Amino acid sequence: MTAPLSTVTPNTWAFLRDAMITPTGFREYDARWQYPEQINLVGITALGLGLGTQMHARGIEPVIAVGNDYRDYSLSIKNALVLGLMQAGIHVKDIGPALSPMAYFSQFHLDAPAVAMITASHNPNGWTGVKMGFERPLTHGPDEMGELRDIVLEGRGVARDGGKYEFVPGVQDAYLDDLVGDFKMTRPLKVVCATGNGTASAFAPALFERLGVEVVASHNELDYTFPHYNPNPEAMEMLHDMADSVRTSGADFALGFDGDGDRCGVVDDEGEEIFADKVGVIMARDLSKIYPNATFVADVKSTGLFASDPELAANGVTADYWKTGHSHMKRRVKELGALAGFEKSGHYFLAEPIGRGYDCGMRVAVEICKLMDRNPDMKMSDLRKALPKTYATPTMSPFCPDTEKYQVLERVVAKLVERHEAGQPLAGRAIKNVVTVNGARVILDNGAWGLVRASSNTPNLVVVCESPDSEAEMRAIFHDLDAVIRTEPSVGDYDQSI
Repeated sequence: MTAPLSTVTPNTWAFLRDAMITPTGFREYDARWQYPEQINLVGITALGLGLGTQMHARGIEPVIAVGNDYRDYSLSIKNALVLGLMQAGIHVKDIGPALSPMAYFSQFHLDAPAVAMITASHNPNGWTGVKMGFERPLTHGPDEMGELRDIVLEGRGVARDGGKYEFVPGVQDAYLDDLVGDFKMTRPLKVVCATGNGTASAFAPALFERLGVEVVASHNELDYTFPHYNPNPEAMEMLHDMADSVRTSGADFALGFDGDGDRCGVVDDEGEEIFADKVGVIMARDLSKIYPNATFVADVKSTGLFASDPELAANGVTADYWKTGHSHMKRRVKELGALAGFEKSGHYFLAEPIGRGYDCGMRVAVEICKLMDRNPDMKMSDLRKALPKTYATPTMSPFCPDTEKYQVLERVVAKLVERHEAGQPLAGRAIKNVVTVNGARVILDNGAWGLVRASSNTPNLVVVCESPDSEAEMRAIFHDLDAVIRTEPSVGDYDQSI
């Protein structure tokens, strides 16, 4: 294979002939590019050849399940990837349009050793990418992604005979059957189902109907132009729309799903948005009653309640804070034998005996409905109010170029560590510790904290702050943390503010 070029001008002979791949698209745990500005279809085929070559190099049986999300260009991307995989001698089992967790499920259902899901996840239209994995239920992490990047960018893909294409029908129904089983609600439940016209529109309403839940539709028509907003249940735009639907319909709560269905967001019966890490604490409280002494993994962006909540402590819970990112979290859950992992972004990893360890927004929806069924006298707002009160920002993402963000982060982390070592305060409080497992989580003497890390998916930094005491302190933490970040001139505006 000839090594791909970094740039090729669109509407040229070379653009239709030569592989073009921008190296920054190979990220920590999946691959994402703006299409066609950063990768062309010939480049996608080169990626497929590289992925197939990686399978052979690692001794993986040459069989892979492949799916695509509901965007107007995803089928073309998938077909180009399939061409490269077949060129590498891989038997491709095409499951058709899918959610990412349906693709992960298909590895088990079809006994396929590998998976590749064409999706831009929650990124807006104009982005594409691939989530891939070889070891169920895991997906590529930094080591696998680095290896794949080098194979592709160095032109080390090897063509082999034996490639085969097979379309496999029926996986969607099998996936829904697996999620629901024979469970039926015993209490009436009315739920706003928010899918933002994305791929989950083909799954979530049918899922709720199987559960015996009354559905209040919210943008459930498939429309890859996303006419209302980009489906992302971490974005306040979608959460506010879900809240309006709850208030208008009198629903018990709202559940919202992102573009590829691996995340779930919640708004309660009072129209209050519950950030996903707090929903995780609610679920952990309920699950730890059934499975005492369980271990739960939370990402570094998540609330400190996993470690400090008295009810979790009473149930013998062990809390482990780990790196943000679906691949990192899946691996940590498996490594520790944890019951579940929770990310502030809404990725939840429910392991045996609840789930299979991969992130699935539909599984989360099922388990939330079951939780409500086990607590027939409780409203979602009751469960929210029962948590210890904390004040947290949404996940905020100031712009920082992909080519600079890790170097910028390294300098910001060093400044925060230096501040701690010098005994200097943050937001008027002593810094107790700076955890640098994934960026810097600056922990204050009262348990308040502020985090800065680099986004693995987009050209941004990520900032989150939380105080157990007051909104004013939460804002003060953000102010002081942002002042350190602003010493870096390449950091731009935030996507949302507090």
